[in-house]
Amino acid sequence: MTAVDYSLTRARPWKSLLVKLPERAGRNSQGRVTMRHQGGGVKRMYRLIDFKQFKLGVPARVEALEYDPYRTAFIARIIYRDGERSYILAPKDLRAGQEIIAKDDAPLSIGNRCALRNIPIGYFVHNVELHRGRGGQMARGAGAYAEVLAQDNGVTHLKLSSGEIRKVSWDNFASLGQVSNEDHSLVVIGKAGRNRHKGIRPTVRGSVMNPRDHPYGGGEGRSQRGTRRPKTKWGKITGGRKTRSRKKRSNVFIVKRRK
Repeated sequence: MTAVDYSLTRARPWKSLLVKLPERAGRNSQGRVTMRHQGGGVKRMYRLIDFKQFKLGVPARVEALEYDPYRTAFIARIIYRDGERSYILAPKDLRAGQEIIAKDDAPLSIGNRCALRNIPIGYFVHNVELHRGRGGQMARGAGAYAEVLAQDNGVTHLKLSSGEIRKVSWDNFASLGQVSNEDHSLVVIGKAGRNRHKGIRPTVRGSVMNPRDHPYGGGEGRSQRGTRRPKTKWGKITGGRKTRSRKKRSNVFIVKRRK
């Protein structure tokens, strides 16, 4: 069992920025399970994250770096010069006491937020807007980043950590740096109870089910799959099949698909 080195500030979460979300255990509004293997887990409060950072030109100071139970990345609590506080995604190497700012032509330092057209080629960015004013939607998970590859005729070419190359309007805003907690993918869970604390219930293999419950089920002892192509519990073919819609509008912005 391994864990991440939490070099965070010893501070309690800011109460006015906390919200209690209802626990649905993978069920929809009709009470039917639409997402399997969810339920239980420790109680937790949701932190209201400011993905937009609309207070342009107002400097802010990083008060604390905190853990967020609802996301893989760490978060930073900032206080603006006018006294307002908010949470933002904490980039790698951000420190408590550091001053950051969001504006169109902000200085090129970790944590600042500015328009993509003002970011030189080779820089890492995160929390990237896909539509101006809607807030960051891309590169928000632990260790995620987008590398600026080119600036061309009103469009910025970004290479994501998955390998995908995507075109985004250079008027959109992005935060400088890579998202914190890049070692998250290396964590070894180690025991079943740790997943239960996270609200993840056990997953049963299809090969040990009955034939009526899964295409892989049935047979005497440890038997072969019995079906030529890999399938889901509901008989949908999976292995190698592309699930992205060919008619999706945003396909024109993808220069190169991820591997």
